[in-house]
Amino acid sequence: MFRSMVRGWFKSAETDYNDFIKALLLGDRKAMNAYISRVALNTFSYFDTGKRPSGEEPERFYHGFVLGLIVELQNRYVITSNRESGFGRYDVMLEPKDRKKDDAIIMEFKVKDSEDEADLKDTVAAALKQIEEKQYAAQLIARGIEKERIRSYGFAFQGKRVLIE
Repeated sequence: MFRSMVRGWFKSAETDYNDFIKALLLGDRKAMNAYISRVALNTFSYFDTGKRPSGEEPERFYHGFVLGLIVELQNRYVITSNRESGFGRYDVMLEPKDRKKDDAIIMEFKVKDSEDEADLKDTVAAALKQIEEKQYAAQLIARGIEKERIRSYGFAFQGKRVLIE
């Protein structure tokens, strides 16, 4: 369902549809940022990303968008969303099916809080801090994945502006 929906959204950009996935697998944050920023600018509407998109939880729109981008990885990863690990609930986790080939990935999404954060770098820092403090990697480590093979990404969003670290 996600695959069809996302492909429909990006039909005009079909030639680079897999650029985000390729960049994610390579750990290329610069390319991830370029892709997602381009798509956000050209595709998102203020009505999608306004103060309270998707109701009371403003991160839902972005969460669903990124899930749609990565759904094609289900043959290589077990993709889970909003599950408990450590002392909290992560946004997205990708557990590799082939642990020798692929790293595990944890993603945390944050919408910029204008009262507490000066810019998107502060928002990304808060997302990465949350991953560490809440020990979201605990579930992966318990399953035998080495900490060095777990990558964490913080996604910061403000309307059509995106930053990934």
